[in-house]
Amino acid sequence: MVSSLSFSYLAIISLLFYHSYFSSIEAQNDGLTVKLFRKTSFKYIPNIIQAPIHAHIGQHLMEVYIGTPPIKIYGIADTGSELIWTNCVPCDGCYKQINPLFDPKKSSSYINVSCNSSHCNDLHLHECSPENYCSYNYGYADSSVTQGVLAQETVTLTSNTNKSVAIKNILIGCGHNDTGTFNDQEMGIIGLGRGPMSLISQIGPLFGGKKFSQCLVPFDTDIKIASKMSFGKGSEVSGEGVVTTPMVITPNPVSYLVTLLGISVEDTYFPYNSKGDASKGNMLIDSGTPPIYMPNDLYDRVATEIRNKISMKPIIDDPSLGTQLCYQTNTNLDGPNLTFHFENANVVLTPIQIFVPPRDGVFCLAINNQTEEEGIYGNFAQSNYLIGFDIEKELISFKQMDCIKH
Repeated sequence: MVSSLSFSYLAIISLLFYHSYFSSIEAQNDGLTVKLFRKTSFKYIPNIIQAPIHAHIGQHLMEVYIGTPPIKIYGIADTGSELIWTNCVPCDGCYKQINPLFDPKKSSSYINVSCNSSHCNDLHLHECSPENYCSYNYGYADSSVTQGVLAQETVTLTSNTNKSVAIKNILIGCGHNDTGTFNDQEMGIIGLGRGPMSLISQIGPLFGGKKFSQCLVPFDTDIKIASKMSFGKGSEVSGEGVVTTPMVITPNPVSYLVTLLGISVEDTYFPYNSKGDASKGNMLIDSGTPPIYMPNDLYDRVATEIRNKISMKPIIDDPSLGTQLCYQTNTNLDGPNLTFHFENANVVLTPIQIFVPPRDGVFCLAINNQTEEEGIYGNFAQSNYLIGFDIEKELISFKQMDCIKH
């Protein structure tokens, strides 16, 4: 899900920049509690810090715990934004959710951030509530918006040995007026972008570096099946078959931008634009956006070739499918592979990653066209790949993997 800060042409509501600061972290392991302070040297916790992720209706929900006692939250895992937030009591203007709202009054570790604090003063376009709390108004490219107050709270993750790891004083948004394209399983968003407010930027220095890896399961996987997201030391993507592309660093502090040189449909290559050149940083890697978005020119060339490579006739008389390229079949669609030629890295996508079933027996191309030249590499394409994001080395790595088994 692209935040309003991610594209200059999407001037929605903005804010939230802050310098990383941690007063303490508390790690619980076999009954022993060790407090680590940033102002002094510290040891790495000898476990890989992780969080389960579940696929649901085009998004991937990360399972984390917030507060004391810890309350389970399912938030959209979003590399396209940086704010961590959840629906909070009271939430009269919010979309409906199945699970109970987070109630800050029931958490002993919840602290509202004051407008006079350095955290709030570092925000852009921040406001003060009548109680002198630091309020925010954060928007996304799909017109979804969260409004609430900035707070410090304990966030609890797990490790690869199933031990709980409680991290104090994480900055989160407590949303009291949240609207947009959310479904009732989604309790907020876990921002994983490069910006200082994101989860990885806040916890990375405490666990071996600002890096993480994810393995997203395919679109229609049972929500009960979880894959893992790993953070910091031990999250590196390595071994046979790994390909790596450099991040393109821009003044925008949030986005993971890379350079896409072109796309091959089987053996037929199409450069990113008809002139044969590709601008640096023309593709955003965004786990919060389901489909791929391409400029009109590239989409037309690629979609036409995909259609030519499939022997079946597409569905042309179903208004519910709009203008999507869709096919009806009782088996998995036998379509072509696509190779995305990123700078220094070729990533092969199979039909399971480029066609999704909106309903039984129908498969539609999960690629959309747009007028903008900067594209989006969405989460359908990211499935069944172990993808590593290393902010410090400014690299993104890909390794093919069955994420259901991972």
